[in-house]
Amino acid sequence: MTVQPQQATMPTVLVFEDDPGGDPLHINMPVPHPVPQLDTQPFPTAIAETAPQPNGAGPGTEAFRYWVAADSLGRAGQTWGPLVPAGTKWHPQVGRALTAHLNAGDDLNAFYDRKGVWFFRSTVAGVNIAACESNEVVLHETGHAVLDALRPQLFNMASAETAALHEAFGDISALLGSLQLDSLRIAVLGETHGNLELSSRVSRMAEQLGWAIRQGAPSAVDPDCLRNMANNFFYRDPVLLSPSEPASRLSSEPHSFSRVFSGAFLKIVAGIFRQQDLQDQAGLGRAAEIAGQLLVDAVVAAPVVSAYYAQVAGHMIAADQRRNGGMYGQSLRSAFIRHGILSLESAASITEPEVARRNAGITEAMPGGGDEEGLTPVTVQGTIYGVTQPLTLSAPAQERRFGIAGSDPAGGSVRPSDPERVATSFLEDLFRRGRVQVPAEHRSATSFADDSPSRLKTHEITRSTTGEGLALVRRCFD
Repeated sequence: MTVQPQQATMPTVLVFEDDPGGDPLHINMPVPHPVPQLDTQPFPTAIAETAPQPNGAGPGTEAFRYWVAADSLGRAGQTWGPLVPAGTKWHPQVGRALTAHLNAGDDLNAFYDRKGVWFFRSTVAGVNIAACESNEVVLHETGHAVLDALRPQLFNMASAETAALHEAFGDISALLGSLQLDSLRIAVLGETHGNLELSSRVSRMAEQLGWAIRQGAPSAVDPDCLRNMANNFFYRDPVLLSPSEPASRLSSEPHSFSRVFSGAFLKIVAGIFRQQDLQDQAGLGRAAEIAGQLLVDAVVAAPVVSAYYAQVAGHMIAADQRRNGGMYGQSLRSAFIRHGILSLESAASITEPEVARRNAGITEAMPGGGDEEGLTPVTVQGTIYGVTQPLTLSAPAQERRFGIAGSDPAGGSVRPSDPERVATSFLEDLFRRGRVQVPAEHRSATSFADDSPSRLKTHEITRSTTGEGLALVRRCFD
């Protein structure tokens, strides 16, 4: 009798594929995945907590949370690594590897801050909610770090539109990371009957976290998730929008305004998918990869300007012209027009000759650069904002490569706001939302800084490192 050699079994861990689920009564089933590899180029990652044994621990345990986070970090690298230009690295302040901290404190939140990605947890209605237990949340925060590696100038820019692009990129990171999995592509095709524009488990971001937030603030998030990329929000210049609104309406708050761009991106994936030879799970994977590549090309090349959405959109169309001979131009134009990111005349103006004329400057664009590259300082009176000295903001100031703009709902194109108005509007909205940390020594007698511990401070007022007075500096993207 011949004895067959025993095959080695690859160790696996249990993880959620995308999110724990929408509420405590509808929890997704964990599935086995191979033990993830974190120290991979170009985006090596690490976890601050000690790695447990891959012993199949289930939901609610620290071991399970560790492996969900590790699976997510590994998937982020697999998603973005093949798409970014050669030589791309994390922002220098991050260091060689991006470190995840899985128990950063009691809150329903997570953030990226150039020191790492931080995930909080809380108990709501008797349910333990850990942000790191959601692949979508981890992929979103890691997406912030990827975009910061590609375009560090966006981090400190005083602009609602660029901040919103950061948030949209995070949600797109979650979408593309989910579409890495054959099983999720098959599930989504079944759920939407092949129409990827419809709401699905990959368009609905962070269902469990959204459920938890709704228990205390029912109108703050979507009714079935945190944010849904399957939406029809139409572009408005954010300087004209309210600083906060219920989730059913658009505001200048970056997470709210991000839905304009992420909604268009979902339609782009759907449009490219319809153009594939086969509308199967492999075709969907290919469509996601194509859309992701065009987005990376665009954010690397697009100039830092006030009407940033339109420039990124124009550069995605230009990237498609260079890479694919314009094969997906109709899908791109249609999605951006439907969300008002490009006006009709703007979408029609990005022709093949126009792209060819500007091709050299676009192809020479490289990721990275200095944090202040393309920005201009705008100094405002500190007394207006309750601080003791003049305050400097970093405003977008590069030259537009394409003469394009978003749609005016009344017809035609929106005239982009000037950099000073963009920056001051952003600052005022931060103060209105209580998001600025103002140290006591910088407060005037009429200070109105919000000291509520329940509001994460995404920005702070600090002494300027480039001149006299004070400066607005970003602390994190949450």
